[in-house]
Amino acid sequence: VGYMLQKDLLLPWRSVIDNVVLGLEVRGAPKSKSRAIAMDLIRAYGLSGFEHARPATLSGGMRQRVAIMRTLAFDPEVILLDEPFSALDFQTRLLLQADVSRIIAERGKSAILVTHDIGEAIAMADRVLVLSARPATVRALHIIDLPKAGRDPVALRTDATFQAYFSRIWADLEMPPATANVA
Repeated sequence: VGYMLQKDLLLPWRSVIDNVVLGLEVRGAPKSKSRAIAMDLIRAYGLSGFEHARPATLSGGMRQRVAIMRTLAFDPEVILLDEPFSALDFQTRLLLQADVSRIIAERGKSAILVTHDIGEAIAMADRVLVLSARPATVRALHIIDLPKAGRDPVALRTDATFQAYFSRIWADLEMPPATANVA
């Protein structure tokens, strides 16, 4: 299981490439293989030229890309994303939602996304579980039937189906705790 947190938690004294290989180093992977994997990811996700940059010199979006690369470097079967975009501005958040969705789809990974953003959940997920307040119980399950290929988070938000999912999920958040909904 790969884990990506709200904060990127990059090590400030390590360069981009050294942060990306961290998980591989911990697992004892050969250094040359680890660096080759990291460089492939850095090229693939648009950070060529920044391999030796320190985290403090990167934008929030770039830092989150490094965090997802670090997560993907050791090729986990499942990725847990815990509010990974919450600290980002709206535009960067939308761009990274599209990037991360594409990355997960291209690599054939399963992901669990924890978010308080209904739009983010609809744009990125196949299924949305709506949880109650503490103690958390499942209030509703929504199967999201939107095209997976090229999901543009901006265009999706203008789609009538997206808006219908949003309304249903919002209604589930407002319903009394004893009520459940499966759609």
